[in-house]
Amino acid sequence: MARFKEDCVMNNLQAGFSRVNVTPMMGIPIRGYFHERLAEGVLDELEINALALACGDTKVLLMTLDSCAIDTPEAKSFAQSISEATGVPVEAVFMHATHSHTAPYMGFQSENPLVVEYTQFLQRRFVDAATFALADLKPAKMGWALSKASNISFVRRFRMKDGKVRTNPGVGNPDILHPIGDVDERVNVVRFDREGAETIVLCNFGCHPDVVGGNLISADWPAFYRRRLEKALDNVKTLFFNGAQGDINHINVKAKDGDKNDTFHDFDDVDRGYGHARHMGNVVAAAVLQVFDKAHYRKVNTLHYAQKVSDLPSNMPKPEDMPLAHKYNDLHLAGKDSEIPFQGMELTTVVAEAGRMVRLEHGPASFPLMLSGIAIGPVAMLGIPGEPFNGVGLGIKKAEGWEVVMPCCLTNGSEGYFPMQDSYDEGGYEARSSRYKAGTAEQIIADGVQLLNELR
Repeated sequence: MARFKEDCVMNNLQAGFSRVNVTPMMGIPIRGYFHERLAEGVLDELEINALALACGDTKVLLMTLDSCAIDTPEAKSFAQSISEATGVPVEAVFMHATHSHTAPYMGFQSENPLVVEYTQFLQRRFVDAATFALADLKPAKMGWALSKASNISFVRRFRMKDGKVRTNPGVGNPDILHPIGDVDERVNVVRFDREGAETIVLCNFGCHPDVVGGNLISADWPAFYRRRLEKALDNVKTLFFNGAQGDINHINVKAKDGDKNDTFHDFDDVDRGYGHARHMGNVVAAAVLQVFDKAHYRKVNTLHYAQKVSDLPSNMPKPEDMPLAHKYNDLHLAGKDSEIPFQGMELTTVVAEAGRMVRLEHGPASFPLMLSGIAIGPVAMLGIPGEPFNGVGLGIKKAEGWEVVMPCCLTNGSEGYFPMQDSYDEGGYEARSSRYKAGTAEQIIADGVQLLNELR
C-alpha cells in the first residue's frame, strides 16, 4: 500500500543543502569485489550530501552516500534515526548510495568491529547531514534541463562468437560479436536557485562507478563530477544520484589510442584507472554546464512522497544444480578460487551464482521490494533498492504526466540486480547472481509507473 502526503501552497518552495565527511578508518574492508580488500589509504574523502526540500508543512530529504550500497536493514535504521531526530517521516527520506566500489562495507551485525564502528558512525552522520540541510532551508525556485554525456558509458553484456553471453569480456576481445542492450546518455539536471544562498544542482545519470579499483578509498567519478562542477561555477553546490546502471559501465571494448589513457588492466578483465574516473567526472560536469544557464523554471506548488512494497518471487535454484554450487561456494570461502576452472569475469560470475544458489537453496520463495517516490512539482524521482538494468530506467522514464522522471538505483536499500527478462535466458553475471526471478524488472517498471501515477 502506497503512503501519500501533500501540503503545499504556491511559491513556497524552500531548499537546503549540507555535506559531511564520512571517510573511514584504515584497515576496514572495501566492498565491491569477490575478494578481500582492506583500505590502505585515501584518494578521495567520502561524503554524505543532503538536499532538504520544504513546501508548506511537507518536508523531504534527498541524501546521497559515497558507498557501494546501503543494505536494507541499515537503510531502515538510518532513516528511522533521521526521522526521530528531525520529525521528517521515514517515507520522506530518499537515501541513495552512489555505488563506489572503493568504499567500505557496512553492517550493524558484521563480525568485523571496524565495520560495526563505521556503520554506527554513518548513522550519526546521516542525522547530522539531515539536521544541517533542514537548518539551511531558504526560499527557492526550481528549474530543470536535459543534457547528454557522450562516450563514457557502455553496455557491459555481449554476445560472443560461441553463442554465449559474457559480462565485461575485455577490451579488444576478438570473440565479441555485439553488445546486448542500449545506453541512455541523458543527464538530468535540476537546479534550485535560493535567496541569499548557493544554488543547489541535482544531477542524475546512470553508469557504474567502478573505475578506480585497488585498495585506496575513493568516491570514484561522482566525486570528480562534484569537484569539477563546483570549481567551474561560483556559489554552487551539487549532489549526484546514479541512474539505472545495472548493465552499464565505463568500459569501451573498442578503446584505442587516447581512449586507453590513465587505465590499467585489472584482475577481472576490466580496464580501470583513477585518471579515467577524472575524465568521466569532467564529462558529466561538462554536460551540466552545457545546460546550466538554460533551465526551464517551473512553479512548484506540490511536494509529494510515497512508497510501494511488492512481494516478488525469488530465484531459487534447481536441486540438481546444488552439488556443484556447494563445491564452488566452499572453494571460494576457503580462498581457493584457483581451483575453480574459470578466470576473470567468468570466475566472478560463477562464484556469484554459486553463492546465490546456496543462500536460496531452502528459500524463501519470495522477497519484499520497496520502491520510493518523490515528486517536486513536475519533476519525479523513483528510487529502486538495487541495481536495475537500463531497460528498467527507460521504461520508468515513459511514465506520463511528468516533465522529468529520474530513476535512481540503490535507494533505501540494496537487493541486488534487476535484469530484464530475456537476460535470464541469455545468461551473464547479473542474471545468474540475481536473487529475483525473471520478470522482476518488468514488474518494477509496472509498479514504479503506478507509484508515479499515485504521486501525480
